[in-house]
Amino acid sequence: MFADRVPRIFWRLIRVPQLLYALGLGPLIGGLVFLLTTTGRKSGKPRVVPLQYEEHEGLLYVGSARGTQADWYRNIVADPRVQMQIGSRRIGGFAEPLTDPASIADFLELRLRRRPRFMRAMLRLEGLPNNPERSDLESLAARIAVVAIRPLDSHR
Repeated sequence: MFADRVPRIFWRLIRVPQLLYALGLGPLIGGLVFLLTTTGRKSGKPRVVPLQYEEHEGLLYVGSARGTQADWYRNIVADPRVQMQIGSRRIGGFAEPLTDPASIADFLELRLRRRPRFMRAMLRLEGLPNNPERSDLESLAARIAVVAIRPLDSHR
């Protein structure tokens, strides 16, 4: 899995967006990274994690580099109510893990179109070619976790 191939320093660096948001610089990265707040499945406390996202047809999509083992993903399974900070906006939402490989492959294709360099690098780490076939993406879809979030704020 992708997360197994990433150095530990990466996991420390992903906190940088959280720092930028804390400094009021969230609008600079709001089109790429948002802060997702879930409720801890054990503690019941708010848990915040910066995540890359894609917005498509009114939904926000996030993929988990750690698959279903990511704490934020497991928190969503326990309680799908979430809060998001995108730039300076704070929005509530309802998250739903995607289970259909075709839907996950659609997400991967969307990311490939919008962020080709990043996605090709990620796909290479997963053993896929630079220009994967749809069947390659559906095969990968069985090994990764993707969540669709429906924003509850109608003033988007």
